[in-house]
Amino acid sequence: MLRQNRVEIDMDAIRNNYRILRDQVPAGVKVMPVIKANAYGHGMLETAAALSGMGASHFAVALPEEGIELRLGGVEGEVLVLGAAMPRAAEDCVRYGLTQTVFTPDMVRLLDHEAAAQDREALVHVKLDTGMNRIGLRTEEEADALAAALAAASRVRVTGIYTHFADADNPLPDGGMNAFTRAQLKRFRELRAHFDPAIPAHVANSAMSLLAPEAYFDMIREGISLYGYPPVPTKLPFMPAMSWYTEIVHVKRVGAGESIGYGCTYVAPRDMIVATAAVGYGDGYHRAVSNRGSMLVHGRRAPIVGRVCMDQTMLDVTDIPGVQAGDETVILGSQDGERIDAVELAGWAGTISYEVLLAVTARVPRIYLHA
Repeated sequence: MLRQNRVEIDMDAIRNNYRILRDQVPAGVKVMPVIKANAYGHGMLETAAALSGMGASHFAVALPEEGIELRLGGVEGEVLVLGAAMPRAAEDCVRYGLTQTVFTPDMVRLLDHEAAAQDREALVHVKLDTGMNRIGLRTEEEADALAAALAAASRVRVTGIYTHFADADNPLPDGGMNAFTRAQLKRFRELRAHFDPAIPAHVANSAMSLLAPEAYFDMIREGISLYGYPPVPTKLPFMPAMSWYTEIVHVKRVGAGESIGYGCTYVAPRDMIVATAAVGYGDGYHRAVSNRGSMLVHGRRAPIVGRVCMDQTMLDVTDIPGVQAGDETVILGSQDGERIDAVELAGWAGTISYEVLLAVTARVPRIYLHA
């Protein structure tokens, strides 16, 4: 690497988080890692390989393309495509043995026809919309129509039924489910009753799996917790897996009254020492943290001054002795006992930890530790 801007992914942290989640549920309840969007920026194939080695046999992705990439990478077991089954994807999904999400009779008939053409079986999970109002069937009439279509489809096998919660990460002060989430769970039970009760069910996401044992059913789906950021308060020892580093490339003195960066949004209130770090929004570092966030230099917080540029960001290191070009700078992670995590960075940017983790662009190399 000519530029020391890199992300390190600690695979032992991901294994630790998976182990915590697996131990949280009874022995008969499976854990489905959600590895869509390149495993929330952590590396889809690498994460699947690490967790397959720990016994994970069900994985969730968002797109057929992601599922195909897993198959071509040698990943076995069930791969559930969480997005709606679409006609243009049916042929490849059947060919690669991907499990598709269905909620209309037309989807079922399409897959039945495609599976017959390939002399294969089409695997599906039924999606129930219990209040998210995104995708899924909503009414008893729709449930009965889908159940009838499934019964008539000789080449389609249902291996799961599920829903998704819209507000599970906003629990009550005592840690219990809020009223909306409880209503969603009740609605799931009502709609599920229209299908074969032997079909395995999964409804718990990261939040619900930590809040509500009654939502475990046959499997839990784990996304953000798997990467070290549980969305609800917990004493369980989850470990963030991603760290992000860069380096100082220049240090200079700036006089009081001089402006720094595009738009002259920061004017030095005193004589300052300003360091330039080799990272910017072209790397996925949010421009919204301009004049708000910090990075770690020599184990101390160096405030961002001026706007984050596409490739560089300026830091106030006036009170940090001895800073020079080549010094390692921590964007996300720990240094000498000080830490910046994705939740804090997200707060500066006005977003959520998910987006911070996903935002790191492809031009930043990923280095896998303990792979």
